[in-house]
Amino acid sequence: MTRAGPGVGATQTQRAATDADDAERWLLSLELFGMRFGLDRMRRLMTALDAPQETFRAIHVVGTNGKSSTVRMIAALLAHHGVRTGAYLSPHLVSFAERVRVDGTDISPGQFAAAVDRARRATQLVDRTLPQDDRVTQFEALTAAAYAHLAAARVHVAVVEAGLGGRWDATNVIDAEIAVLTNIGLEHTRWLGPTVADIAREKLAVVAPGAILVLGPDLHPAAEAEAQIVARRQGATIVRAPAELPAGLQMLARGAFQRRNFAVACAAAQAYLGRLEDASLRSAATSTAVPGRFEVLSGAEGGAEVVLDGAHNAGGIEMLAASLPEFVAGRRLVAVLSVLDDKDAAAMLAALLPLCAGAVFTTNASPRALSPATLLSLAAQVGAPARTAVESDPRRAVALARELAGAGGVVLATGSIYLIADLVRPPDAGRGSSL
Repeated sequence: MTRAGPGVGATQTQRAATDADDAERWLLSLELFGMRFGLDRMRRLMTALDAPQETFRAIHVVGTNGKSSTVRMIAALLAHHGVRTGAYLSPHLVSFAERVRVDGTDISPGQFAAAVDRARRATQLVDRTLPQDDRVTQFEALTAAAYAHLAAARVHVAVVEAGLGGRWDATNVIDAEIAVLTNIGLEHTRWLGPTVADIAREKLAVVAPGAILVLGPDLHPAAEAEAQIVARRQGATIVRAPAELPAGLQMLARGAFQRRNFAVACAAAQAYLGRLEDASLRSAATSTAVPGRFEVLSGAEGGAEVVLDGAHNAGGIEMLAASLPEFVAGRRLVAVLSVLDDKDAAAMLAALLPLCAGAVFTTNASPRALSPATLLSLAAQVGAPARTAVESDPRRAVALARELAGAGGVVLATGSIYLIADLVRPPDAGRGSSL
């Protein structure tokens, strides 16, 4: 038996990284085709990949806010109960590979490259069968890669976050035995409809016949009514998550909104397992982090702490704002804000700025980001704090906010997941996805 030389492992690692970079570039190239709803392309992809989605059981998570956190928490609960569990999330912060996880760990660069390569070959086959003006989209290709990897990894169950809506979302080629609706707010009305009932109807279209439907607490009455209609039509059983967890339960994820998300996750995990073991539940709660959601970075040498939170709509900002007073505890709070142009930026600012001693308005890498000047103008209309500034570079905006907050203060960067991605992505990294 011949032993490999010392350079082999490093070479393999470098090759995997190179292949992963190539996979990222190919996925980014698909942004050209934008977002296209419909399941025909996904069904063709699944056929070309030998139906990987049929090899595992599934839990499908839909809603307006809290989906990514809830997916991570459900997956952690199941894994801590000994179930081999996969997860598919969106969006990511630095790499597409963050979206596919097995037993609580992001897939490796080599695994990511292999999965995307399978999806790329399937995409080439499918594209040949489509009309000239139709092509597989980035999200469809990535979802196909995720399902292919989860099948190859032999997960018993996959916890899947819907991308946008539900009915025509690329993820909706799974036959999920449990559907989870976290909450409903007015968002993406251009695609999902103008009312809460319209949006709920689109998201609840993922409920399969005979499924269990887990509902988050304090659901909007119109969404509740739609859930009842869908449950009767599909013969689904409704399970209601509690509004809160036991007071003594410790969690790694911060914020009252994360306790509510964990309560929803517990309801879903219990629906799958039948019962939850107390030790496994507590272990999952104290070990599950959610990057970019109330993520606290320590202040350097007594400087201001920096909190990153990807709240990106009025409902998300309101939930974040409710958790801030306990954390800030009288310290000087300065916000760094960037918001996309399809969000209710005025409502977001109105919910957050009254808690702030200052604000720095910035932008992000998405072409849909509002200009800092527009945000400053909106802030003046809803009630800006005493000290405001405009800085188009996100990193310099955080540095300026730390100066404004002073020693012992708090800086909160929020308003868009794309802002958080810009702040955590290495300066020399390639561009991220804008979809």
